[in-house]
Amino acid sequence: MKKSDLLTPIGLAVGVIMLVFGIMYNGGVSGFISFIDPASMIVVFGGIISGLLISFPVKDMKHSFTVMRQAFSQKDYNLSELIRIFVRLSERARREGLLALEMEIETVEDPFIKKGVLLAVDGLEPDVIHDIMSAEISAMEERHRKGRSILERAGEFAPAWGMIGTLIGLVLMLRNLDDPSSLGPNMAIALLTTLYGSLLANMVFIPMAAKLALKTEREVFFRQVIIEGVIGVQSGQNPKILEEKLSAFLSTKERMEDSRVVQSGEALEDEV
Repeated sequence: MKKSDLLTPIGLAVGVIMLVFGIMYNGGVSGFISFIDPASMIVVFGGIISGLLISFPVKDMKHSFTVMRQAFSQKDYNLSELIRIFVRLSERARREGLLALEMEIETVEDPFIKKGVLLAVDGLEPDVIHDIMSAEISAMEERHRKGRSILERAGEFAPAWGMIGTLIGLVLMLRNLDDPSSLGPNMAIALLTTLYGSLLANMVFIPMAAKLALKTEREVFFRQVIIEGVIGVQSGQNPKILEEKLSAFLSTKERMEDSRVVQSGEALEDEV
């Protein structure tokens, strides 16, 4: 289940607010306006787009905005709930056989769990199941890497094109050395492209790429737990043993919270 990741827009908003505050604190509104230069923006954005079009095929570029949107959403990875699902599947498999799991997994939303359980129901060996599901994880990592590489490359291009814009501005400034009064304003405008490039790289592209890499790591970890659960169910492990095995993937805090939930449920049953 996906939900909005508020930290990404909050982080961007904080960065913009601090930047605007820093400028206006010393320069006021007129100082803020002086930091807006359309020509510098065109050089930086145009250069980034040009570099990306040369570096990546059109098919990958079409998905660039989809990749960026992933930084604004997050998937809920509830390991405790996942463990309970496999314990339930293990109990039914030992009681009624693996074929009974076909009906059980209809209530499970995660397609990766469904695929693994169906492979187990088909009677595949644990090693084969592990290889098939690990191959899917590897393919997912490669897809994520390709999408993330667009942002990483944009983070590399942005400062470089900012510097190119600055060099262009310096060349134009040096052509007007006969007018000393224009040197200061022209130098300020020349430096704006470096500012734009650095801001885009360090406030947008690189942080988003880092967040997407972290999301991929979490999903890979979650899917590895699923593989262990599927193999445990397929091999007919005792539900208690399987629960203990999968609980090793929980952090200490998660184990404590899970144990409190179990104890609370047992207390309610005793009262009833």
